[in-house]
Amino acid sequence: MPPSKGDGFPTRIEVLNYLEDYENRYRLPIERPVRVQNIEKQPNALRVQTDNGTWLAKAVISATGTWSKPYIPHYDGAETFRGQQLHSAEYVSPEGLTGKSILIIGGGNSGAQIYAELSRVAGTIWATLHPPKFLPDDVDGRVLFDRASARYGEGSPQGGAPLSDLGDIVMVPSVLEARDRGILRSVRPPVRFTEDRVVWEDGTTTAVDAVIWCTGFHPALDHLDGLGIKQTDGKIAVTGTRSIDEPRLWLLGYGDWTGFASATLVGSARTARDTVREIERCVESNETAHKSVTGQPDHI
Repeated sequence: MPPSKGDGFPTRIEVLNYLEDYENRYRLPIERPVRVQNIEKQPNALRVQTDNGTWLAKAVISATGTWSKPYIPHYDGAETFRGQQLHSAEYVSPEGLTGKSILIIGGGNSGAQIYAELSRVAGTIWATLHPPKFLPDDVDGRVLFDRASARYGEGSPQGGAPLSDLGDIVMVPSVLEARDRGILRSVRPPVRFTEDRVVWEDGTTTAVDAVIWCTGFHPALDHLDGLGIKQTDGKIAVTGTRSIDEPRLWLLGYGDWTGFASATLVGSARTARDTVREIERCVESNETAHKSVTGQPDHI
């Protein structure tokens, strides 16, 4: 990536430009927009059905992540609550929420940052299952990446200090400012909703105009339903990144931990590289085996 014109960290636009240049430089055969609707098993391939045609593939990599599958836990009465409800994936800015009574549910970075921002313009309550754990002020994304990379370099997850010991929430400027105002604290979540209020564990209630769910995401796996490999809990069994029950399928960005520093371009590239090498070996092995039986290689 070319050097940033800013303070050393690439901006969003610089990253987007870099990815576009990368795609053009290597003439990557990317088709967009395409949405995969279903994948089915065939004797010698996987049949990939999309809204723009059908492919037969010797191997499929599902790298759909979680962003398109926001998760909102069930709360009694939430379906009858008349106030506004939105997930953190839908939140853009305080516009439209100024002066209102807002309940923010969720103890991660999104919850802390949205709470910090809205607390300046609205009446806000931050609810978390457990007391939030904040990272030291001098620990940012680069420190976390370097720590994870050091562990990766050791060749073992045991290398370096455990990342979980540092905390969960990055002290970005907005969160630091909220701490300086003395409001960076949370309460236990409510137990249920009414039409216009939330009910707490002690039976007291609070009127709420809007709820923002900062409750995470689930893996986006609906397009794999046709393979019949989901377990009763909705998960797919994998060894590394490879599906156990459908060995022609690999999943990247799936699970609680998908590789060291996997939330970065460099970190995700490590997992992608190892996965592609494994696929190359498997495809070559299968072609050799098929040719030894039929005298001809597959062409898919």
